[in-house]
Amino acid sequence: MNTSGTRREADADERMRRWRLVLGGAADGTGCELTGRDEAMDRTLGALYGSGGGSGRGEKGAERSAGLGGSAPRVARWLGDIRTYFPSSVVSVMQRDAIDRLGLSALLLEPEMLEAVEADVHLVGTLLSLNRAMPETTKDTARAVVRKVVDDLEKRLATRTRATLTGALDRSAKTFRPRHRDIDWDRTIRANLRHYLPEHGTIVPERLVGYGRADQAVKKDVVLCIDQSGSMAASVVFASVFGAVLASMRSIDTKLVVFDTAVVDLTDALDDPVDVLFGTQLGGGTDINRALAYCQSLITRPAETVVVLISDLYEGGIRDEMLKRVAAMKASGVQFVALLALSDEGAPAYDREHAAALAALGAPAFACTPDLFPEIMAAAIEKRPLPVPEP
Repeated sequence: MNTSGTRREADADERMRRWRLVLGGAADGTGCELTGRDEAMDRTLGALYGSGGGSGRGEKGAERSAGLGGSAPRVARWLGDIRTYFPSSVVSVMQRDAIDRLGLSALLLEPEMLEAVEADVHLVGTLLSLNRAMPETTKDTARAVVRKVVDDLEKRLATRTRATLTGALDRSAKTFRPRHRDIDWDRTIRANLRHYLPEHGTIVPERLVGYGRADQAVKKDVVLCIDQSGSMAASVVFASVFGAVLASMRSIDTKLVVFDTAVVDLTDALDDPVDVLFGTQLGGGTDINRALAYCQSLITRPAETVVVLISDLYEGGIRDEMLKRVAAMKASGVQFVALLALSDEGAPAYDREHAAALAALGAPAFACTPDLFPEIMAAAIEKRPLPVPEP
């Protein structure tokens, strides 16, 4: 029995099967006939990625065609089908493609469709952009979808963020001019090992490290300033979650400001990021200068303040005034952080001229993933160089 030949034939058949699913239609040239689960999978692909206006696979020999139509129940069934045949990561991509290719945004206002979707950050962004048009019958379902995504993000991000920032706050409370009773001898010895004098068997403590006592600890002020233009949807979601996490830390006084051409202070909603998100209004123009002017009005202790601007920097306001405000904040002692995006979506589109102008002021603008954000904040709190990712 030729097992190697049998294996090669099986591998060839599997390749033909995969090509048939990729190509679709009778003009695929594979000669491979699909049955059972493969045929059903092909129908779900054909409904989204087909070229015509039919209803799926159709008659043998028909081209693959887009067949979701305008029916919410039909779309809901299709959403259930793709979850049956594909992993969650692929489901999310297909959902976004369906919204973009087939204009299904309006159908997200239907409760039965919302109950069928795979909830993720991108879907939350779409729902928020539809918030003002959402009927009352759908709002409870939409909030449940957003709540699920927010809860999952908090589980992923909160513990590490609190641990990282607590360490940064502890280190920033250390003093290098302590009184004798406040000297941390273990840290002092480690900090001065290079000054060991072997002939005398002793260390010369050129730098004393003290304990940060409770009465010496200084609270930090953090102002999150978030661009809520349509392209920043994922960043708004992540920033809202991080804002709630920061607000839960007693050593950090957190304020959250969102803006387009208007400025809205959502600090009072920080205990619930879902309320923050439904308080935003994705879309519209951008006035960064106006937003920074409001943030400046919130600063009472510049040397203990971190301002985080999250924006693609497409400024619709007064560019020179925006840059003057950044320069003034930095000159007063504020730690200013400019993030082009706070998301996992890869390299964002942004205004390169404005990014270069901020960099010239000593405020480099860069995209940041949610996993890197705690390190960025820790560096800003400790007033050390930011760990800017490689371009």
